[in-house]
Parts: sequence; structure tokens; C-alpha cells
Amino acid sequence: MKILVSAKRVTDPYSKITVGKDGRLDTEDVDYKMNPFCEIAVEAALQIAEDADDPEVVVVSIGEDEATKEIRTALAMGADRGILVEHDEAELDSDLTARIFCKIIADEEPDIVLLGKQAVDGDSNQVAQLVAEYMGWPQACFAYEIEVNDDEDGATVKREVDGGVETVELTFPAVLTTDLRLNEPRYASLPGIMRAKRKPLDETDLDDLDLEPTLKVEVLGFEMPPERKAGEKVGSVDELLDKLANEAKVI
Repeated sequence: MKILVSAKRVTDPYSKITVGKDGRLDTEDVDYKMNPFCEIAVEAALQIAEDADDPEVVVVSIGEDEATKEIRTALAMGADRGILVEHDEAELDSDLTARIFCKIIADEEPDIVLLGKQAVDGDSNQVAQLVAEYMGWPQACFAYEIEVNDDEDGATVKREVDGGVETVELTFPAVLTTDLRLNEPRYASLPGIMRAKRKPLDETDLDDLDLEPTLKVEVLGFEMPPERKAGEKVGSVDELLDKLANEAKVI
């Protein structure tokens, strides 16, 4: 069984990001890490591989050379090899990302594609659905439990939906996305970190994949939300109701 899994490099969600006067994000002093939902996807891939026949876990990241760090992290966790698609992350949208994954999928022919349900930088939650549509594959998004059947030709997936849980069955090849409660990603051990340095990591780019870098969505700029105004004390309930009705206009 071959499993293809994402390892996107994102800004650390706990870093403080500011917006410059030009409307661009200032990330000079910001830390980067693997997208937390991708960490969960890597862990899910490794857990599935532990019980599979002849397993291989392939990690894919799209970005500049620094993204090899996130791939090496996944390799240290236990993945077998990595693929870096070199491309400026500022020139990516969900559609181009999905088309890149489709090219890699066509070359690798995996049984399962495991992606984080969304990336914490863009929060688009679109790539997996686009990949499934372009490939014509079944999909199960927001998985919090994955059980591969004994024949390894399909899986039962429990997925979180508004107000409850939906259980679906699908056949492989398929696209799955991981939700927060699926697992707790393991830490890379020191021996794993040492082995990761020797594991293969291939690099390619859009020219090699015969892809045009056309975008359907262009980010024009960013701006910080307005600062909250200071609170105001009122002397009575009647005054409060008056302000809610006439100033805040919420009642």
C-alpha cells in the first residue's frame, strides 16, 4: 500500500504577524512549522502503514527550498521518502496546489492521499476536494476515525459534520482529510532524525510537471482589523438599553 501525504510549511500560528504599509505580510521574524493538520495526516499515514502489506509513505510539500525542513520532519517521524515541488508559495492558490498534487499522484499512483483538512495560513479547505474532483476519486473529509478494511481496498471513515457524525465507506484509491481529533502526532525520535538525513528526497518544479502557474485567485493585500474601542460604563439599565438600541443598533 502506498500513501501520499502532505506536509505544508506554514507560519507558526502562535507567531505575531504584522502587515506592512504596502499591504503585505511582514514575516521576517516569524517562525515556520509543518501545518498542524498535515502533522495529523502524517501520523494517520504512519498508523495505517503499520498494519498494511508492503507499505510506503511518501511526503509531498510545495514551496521554496526551506520546505525541505518540514519534509525531513515527516521523514524523521517515520515516512519513507519525500518530494519537494519547488515554487514560490506566494504564487499559489488552492486550484494550482490541487493540480500539482494531481500530477504527483499520476506519477506515484498511491492508494490513499491523506491531506490536512485545511492549512492554518490560508484556511481555504479546498485542495482535497479539488484533487478528488480532478482525479475522479471518492473522498472523505474531516475524518476523526479511519479504519482500513482487511483487504486494503477501501476504508470506513467517521467524519465530523454539523451536529453529529457521518460514517462513510469508500474504495481506494481515495482522498482523505484529517480533523483535529483523529490522533496525536508522534514526536520524532533522535534515531528517526538521524535516519531522515539518509532517506531520499526528490525535488521537481512546475516545468518538470508540465504545469502552467496560472492562478484563479489573486491576493491583493492584507490589512489588520480595526482596534476595538474602549468600553463604556453606564449608569442604569435604561441607559444601557438606549445605547444598545440607538448606538450599537443590536436590539
